[in-house]
Parts: sequence; structure tokens; C-alpha cells
Amino acid sequence: MKNEKQPPSKNTAITVPADAWKAPDTVTIPAGKAGEMIRYGRELIAHTANYLGPKGSVAQLTNGMNCQNCHLDGGSHLFGNNFASFIATYPKMNPRSGKVDIADDRFVECFKRSLGGKSPDTTKKEIQAMMTYMKWIGNKVKRGAKLFGNATEKLPYLPTAADTAKGRLVFIAKCKSCHGSNGEGLLAVDKKSYTYPPLWGAHSYNDGAGMYRIGNLAGFVKNNMPFGATYKKPQLSNEDAWNVAAFINSQPRPHFDNSKDWPAIDKKPIDLPFGPFADSFSEKQHKFGPFKPIAAWQKTHPSKKS
Repeated sequence: MKNEKQPPSKNTAITVPADAWKAPDTVTIPAGKAGEMIRYGRELIAHTANYLGPKGSVAQLTNGMNCQNCHLDGGSHLFGNNFASFIATYPKMNPRSGKVDIADDRFVECFKRSLGGKSPDTTKKEIQAMMTYMKWIGNKVKRGAKLFGNATEKLPYLPTAADTAKGRLVFIAKCKSCHGSNGEGLLAVDKKSYTYPPLWGAHSYNDGAGMYRIGNLAGFVKNNMPFGATYKKPQLSNEDAWNVAAFINSQPRPHFDNSKDWPAIDKKPIDLPFGPFADSFSEKQHKFGPFKPIAAWQKTHPSKKS
């Protein structure tokens, strides 16, 4: 590995509008029982595994990852899957489930997919506390609002397929020091949760999670990784981000039964690598690209209205 070099990278920062959403300051959390629930919910988001992981003090529901691993800074971070519009968005039609979902459904899905665990009882205090925190953090966001940096950046498609070999070099140069040579992550001293989460393997997100789509992972990585990078000062180029996302998602991880996902196949995302598809492109191309031909096909074969 000593002779392996990181691919060249040209970084481009994002211009932030003056009216971009900002999470409320934690000093504004109210006193009393309402404030206690908000603070407990925030703690659960940040340190999920301590309470609900394999050695959780409340229940054993998840694989050891924390919600904050994908929803940065307690879901307050622009381009870090923040919770700004989470509550305002629901109920909504979810093409993945094929039905109208409420916020509780999304919690269940995250536990089963991103946290590789079991369905939580959404009536319990812990889930209600997390919900209360999300209501607080998005309390000024109205339904239908278009927010800057609300999820992850949608990077321009590469002209070719994402390259896992080049992605491996990016991983070695930029990711290995925190996430381990084998993507195993770094356990905290108490062995209850991860200081740096595993990127593949038994304790990472499964292949039913949103991060398994390399478009989502590439946008997340570009603006948040490696440690110290931000959307204002990225360290990776778009190409680096696509390639390392392809490498990470080419590694082994738990399988999720997705046989009931996306009942309307013409609504499947371009980078969802599980057929059948409305088009004739392969699962491999839907996973790694090139995506431009698929996007061009979709423009001439628009999805049917729900």
C-alpha cells in the first residue's frame, strides 16, 4: 500500500444563500418536561447505541451505529441529512413503500435499514423523545418549503461508471485512518457504540438503506468527509466522491429483503441497484453508472402519475 497514491482532486465549494436554514440554538430549548424530552431525544440521536444498541441500556434494537452517523450534528448540519423538514414532510406518499407513510413509519424503516436492526415500538418514550426533538429542530419549517442543503448534494453524473479501484485509493488516503483498513470502524472505549462508524460489514447499514445508493453516499461524502471537510471547504472532488462511494458500496454488508420495495418499478431511482426495472439497463449500471444514459431514457419514458 505504500506505493498507492490518492487520485488528483479538484474541490469545488458550495455557495450558501444568506437565508439558508439554521437549526435553533440549544439554549432555546424550553425548561420543564417538554425541554427534558427534547434533550433526551437529542441525546438518543447522538448516542443511539448507548441506549438501543447491542449493549443498550434501554433495549437492544440496533447494530451499534448512531442516528448521528448519517444525520450529522444531531440532524442540524446542512448537506448532512438534517431534520429541518422531517416533521413538516409527513404524512407523504412514499414510492418505496407504495403507500402514504407517517413519521412513525420512517423511524421504523431507519431502524431496520440504516441501523440494521429491529422495528422499534414507536409509542415508547425513546422514539417519542426523538420525535419531540425533531419537531423542535424543525419548528419554523412549513410543509412544502424548499430548503437549501436539506438532504445531500445531488452531484453531477460522471461521464463513465464510478470506478471502485480509484475509489479504493481514495479510501486508503482519506478514510482508512478513521474507519479502519477493512471498513470496520472504531469502537468507543466502552465498546457500546462507534466513535467512527463501520462503512461495511455486519455492523454497518444494510443494502436496503438510503446510503446504499451511491448517489446519496457520494453527495454525503463530498461535503462532509474526511474529518474536517465541510460543504464550504470540501476536500474531495466530485469524481473522488463518486468513486469512493462506489468502492464502499461494493463491499459486503447485510442484505435486506427488498422484495416489496418500489411496487411501481417506473418510480425506482436511477441508482437503485435492484431490478426489475422499467428500462433495459443492468443492475450493475444502476449501481455504478454511467447514469447519463439511464437519465436520458427516463426523460423519454416519464414515470406514470400516482
